[in-house]
Amino acid sequence: MPKISPTYRIHFRRRREGKTNYRKRLKLLLSGKPRLVYRKTLKYIIGQIIEFDKKGDKTLVGITSKILQKYGWKFACDNTPASYLTGYLLGKMALFKGIKEAILDIGLYTSTKGGRMYAFAKGAIDAGLSVPCSEEMFPSEDRIKGLHISEEVAKNFEEVKKNIEVMFGGEGK
Repeated sequence: MPKISPTYRIHFRRRREGKTNYRKRLKLLLSGKPRLVYRKTLKYIIGQIIEFDKKGDKTLVGITSKILQKYGWKFACDNTPASYLTGYLLGKMALFKGIKEAILDIGLYTSTKGGRMYAFAKGAIDAGLSVPCSEEMFPSEDRIKGLHISEEVAKNFEEVKKNIEVMFGGEGK
C-alpha cells in the first residue's frame, strides 16, 4: 500500500467521479440567480431551473424533451429543434411560476458554438426568460427550425411552437 503524505488532499467524491466542477459551480452560485440547467441523455434533453439552498439545491421547474410529444412533436427528442422547443417550453413554465431570469449552466459539457445547448438557451430567451448569453453562440434559424433535417421537421416545429404558445397564452418572440 502506498504511503500517503499528511499534506495530500483528497478531492470531494463528485470531483473524483468527474461529475462536478466546483470552481465553475461556485461562480454560478455567486451570481445569486437561479440556474438554467441543460443536460442531455442518449435520447432526451433535460432542462431544469434550480435554485441554491443550504440544505441542497431546489428544482423550481424541470422537464424532459419527451413531453414535446404531448404538444405534437413527431421526431427524435435529442436534436437541435427539440432542444430549442424544450428550452422554449421550460421558459414558458418558468415565467408562469414567476421566474424571470436565470444563468445558463452547461455543467461539464464543452461549450460549442451553434450547439444544442445554445439552441436550448435561445428557446428559453425567446420564451421571455432573461438569460445572459452571446448571440453569436446560437445556431442559425434554419438549424433551429430543423431545415437541415427535412421540411417535415420544420413544419412540425412551427406546429409544436404554436401549441406551446396556445397552452401558456401569449406570443413569444
